[in-house]
Amino acid sequence: MNKLKLTFFLLFSCFLIFSSSAQNKNREEITRQIDSLLTSAELSINRYEFDKAKNELNRSLELAKDSNHKRYIALASSISSKLDYIRHNYSDATTSLNRAIAIQREIKDETGLAYSYLSFSKILISQQERQRAMDYLNLSESHYKKSKEKNIPDYLALLNLQRAILSLNLEEQPDKAFLYLKESQKNLDSIANPYECARLNYYLAKTELLRKNPDEAIKYANASLTISKQNQFNGMTMSCYEILSQIYESKGNSTESLQYLKLSNKERDKIFDINKEVLAEDHYGKYGLDALRSEIQELSAQKEENERSLKVNKLTTILSVALITILSLLTLSLYKNNNLRARANGLLQKKNRELTLAKENAERATTAKAQFLSTITHELRTPLYAVTGLTHLLLEENPTPNQKEHLNSLKFSGEYLLSLINNILDLNKLEANKVEIINSSFDLKKRISDVLVALKNSADDKNIKIHFNFEKTIPKKLKGDPLKLSQILINLIGNSIKFTEDGDIWIKVGLLKQVEDEVLLHFEIEDNGEGISKEKQKEIFENFTQGSTQINRKFGGTGLGLSIVKNLLSLMESEITLESDLGKGSKFSFDLKFLVIEPATFAKEQKEELPAEKEDYLEGKEILVVEDNKINQMITKKIIEKHKAICKVADNGTTAIEMVKEGDFNLILMDIHMPGISGIEATKEIRKFNKEIPIIALTAVTLDENLDEFYLNGFNDIIPKPYKTEEFFAKINKYLAKQEPQA
Repeated sequence: MNKLKLTFFLLFSCFLIFSSSAQNKNREEITRQIDSLLTSAELSINRYEFDKAKNELNRSLELAKDSNHKRYIALASSISSKLDYIRHNYSDATTSLNRAIAIQREIKDETGLAYSYLSFSKILISQQERQRAMDYLNLSESHYKKSKEKNIPDYLALLNLQRAILSLNLEEQPDKAFLYLKESQKNLDSIANPYECARLNYYLAKTELLRKNPDEAIKYANASLTISKQNQFNGMTMSCYEILSQIYESKGNSTESLQYLKLSNKERDKIFDINKEVLAEDHYGKYGLDALRSEIQELSAQKEENERSLKVNKLTTILSVALITILSLLTLSLYKNNNLRARANGLLQKKNRELTLAKENAERATTAKAQFLSTITHELRTPLYAVTGLTHLLLEENPTPNQKEHLNSLKFSGEYLLSLINNILDLNKLEANKVEIINSSFDLKKRISDVLVALKNSADDKNIKIHFNFEKTIPKKLKGDPLKLSQILINLIGNSIKFTEDGDIWIKVGLLKQVEDEVLLHFEIEDNGEGISKEKQKEIFENFTQGSTQINRKFGGTGLGLSIVKNLLSLMESEITLESDLGKGSKFSFDLKFLVIEPATFAKEQKEELPAEKEDYLEGKEILVVEDNKINQMITKKIIEKHKAICKVADNGTTAIEMVKEGDFNLILMDIHMPGISGIEATKEIRKFNKEIPIIALTAVTLDENLDEFYLNGFNDIIPKPYKTEEFFAKINKYLAKQEPQA
């Protein structure tokens, strides 16, 4: 009995050992897979192969979560942060790093924390936060000292590299940066870490350029370029070409500088193509046109061979079984024809599917391009807001005549750049089919008057008289899309103002016909300005096209306004017509249909005049500005306080909610994109306890933002950033005027 128990015990122990061994082997295999995926993902990021990197990171994160391997979950999140950082998506990069840091703290991974805080400093350097970046570098070093793995030379190299970048970009101390870079060079293993070695040489080149050592800079730049090209580091290759262009420009060698600049732009296009090709995979590899031709040729050859075979059979058997042979041939021929037809139909269906896939991939690539342009225009708005705001403040501080001339030139350049950004954004929305007709009731006469008020200052500056003729039989209230109509009129009237000096502009609106509750109106915008030649009149509505190079040099502009007008009118089932003579002026006209909400009121006829400018109601009013950007806070506050208003600032949405609960504000200017809760969420919370206070959205509008969403969530109005100061105060005064006591 004892022997039986002993045997059973030994067998059970063997089973447990075998089971444990199998589990360990399985876990080791998963760990190897995760290691391989993360290594490959980091290489893909360094090569700017973003979609490939994303897929590898998602797969590694799934495996790490399934096996509950917290260290690898944190590592995958940290590498995801690097992907978002390179793509300038700092908000998502910060979120991923915070997730990694939380796990590393839980498992007491000091080495992982050291690298995560080092990555955090990169984000802060990019966001120009010098002190916080320095604090995080010191925090990273302290965790490294606590780590059991203190013999990692690459860490010290990366730490010194980041300190050098901070000294170079945020402190403007190239000599200090150079010392850090040389220290980094001592500890960096160029074979084990070629990407960081390429970065190190790039920053050495940048530092030597600032230290006025162009020959040394060229040496380091070429070293970085060699490593980057050998390892297919596409982003670094582009940066190396760009720094070489700058170095040769500093040496006065324009030819070499231009050559490297072209190579940099070519590399930039290559990076875009790499990611576009991933979205639009080549489905013609397996079933392309060549494959289709080959298969058709095989079918044709097979058919010829069959026909020859049939002829031979016919000759050998015609005398004995003539009738049977003829019937057999007929049956076989019908069968073969049906077979061939079925196979041809199958090939055509397959080809149609491939063409459909190719079309969808092309549309995705177009969407990616539009989104890229939208993101770039959005990112340009924040620094442009600082330029236009500070220029306005300086112009109001009694500058000298010479300074005033320079400031006016800066203001003109800022407004020109703002116009370009807005036009690109509008054009992107139209091309990406993001624009929809929104029907609402409105007063057409008042709508046009508001447009003319907005353009009055521009017309007065060029001594232009605007004449407004509005037919009295036009119904008082109509239903249509007033926002798009305003956009069309602003572009057309603004175009006339641009190309007219010391002249006149006539705006005419007439009733063509009315059938029951629908009207057809005719709009005309006529000027006596430069005019457009007959040859250019057909091209003038295309993107980036102007009347002539002389007009472009004299008046500036991008040639997008009329293209936007054409696309908007096409969306509204209308079209633009043009009559013009060079040197005599131009007349643009179009027709639009509207539904009648309220018929015309025949009051005493009087001449149409532009509305008077609105009064300033800001003095003594208390305004709350909700904005997380310190520069924007300072500019907006100073502009408001110039009008003797009391301005208070909230850094985020949560603080704003508390301040509104405790204070008594006359108006709120709310930024949309903020850390924590967004401006939209903050507005929804405020509306739960305060329905009356005017809230105006301050936002750099993007391709994906729907303006109707702001109104639905409690905003009274929207001011796109950066804004013209006149429009800014016009909208604020509109709501402050309603708070004035009635006479």
